[in-house]
Amino acid sequence: MMTQVMSRSLCVLALPLLLGACAVHVHEQQHRGTKPMESKDAMHEHMAQMMGKMGAASLSPLASGAPVSGLVVFHQMEGHLMAHVKLRGLEPMSVHGFHVHEKSSCASADFSSAGGHFNPDGKAHGDQSGERHAGDMPNLTADAQGNVDQKIMLHGVTLAAGERGIEGRTVIVHANPDDFKSQPAGNSGPRIACGVIARHG
Repeated sequence: MMTQVMSRSLCVLALPLLLGACAVHVHEQQHRGTKPMESKDAMHEHMAQMMGKMGAASLSPLASGAPVSGLVVFHQMEGHLMAHVKLRGLEPMSVHGFHVHEKSSCASADFSSAGGHFNPDGKAHGDQSGERHAGDMPNLTADAQGNVDQKIMLHGVTLAAGERGIEGRTVIVHANPDDFKSQPAGNSGPRIACGVIARHG
């Protein structure tokens, strides 16, 4: 019962992000000259398809840390996995490392139970332009109110469970920026927020 309630809650929280993703998709179709969706029914059908390819992670802070919280919604679209990150409670204008980690637990006091970066190919840590872990993502930057509203495209991973899937893994926000050079994890400091990725639909 608790799992069902949490699942419904995440879907409700994710709906505004999903609507935004649909709007972006329509805009991209129009920009490319492809035929956009023509009716509300078509939009609803497209949303239903996306809901079946959606996952989310509700992020919680360290018990002894800053009150960082928020939601990361993942959706599979046209061969890509997109992440929409919405956080609050960060220091204004601060920059933070952000990664998918290999384990499925945020239970430990310092979030070390999430394990290391998701790295099924055994690659070195790096940025999006070169060799990197599958779980390496761009830094998050908070605005003047300490909020993040950022979209990221992930490559080389899927939403499903399995060797290249992120379902059941964790997302971690770090205290400091990732330098994308230091091995094995970019020297981004302590883990300040954690959430387990659950698939919906």
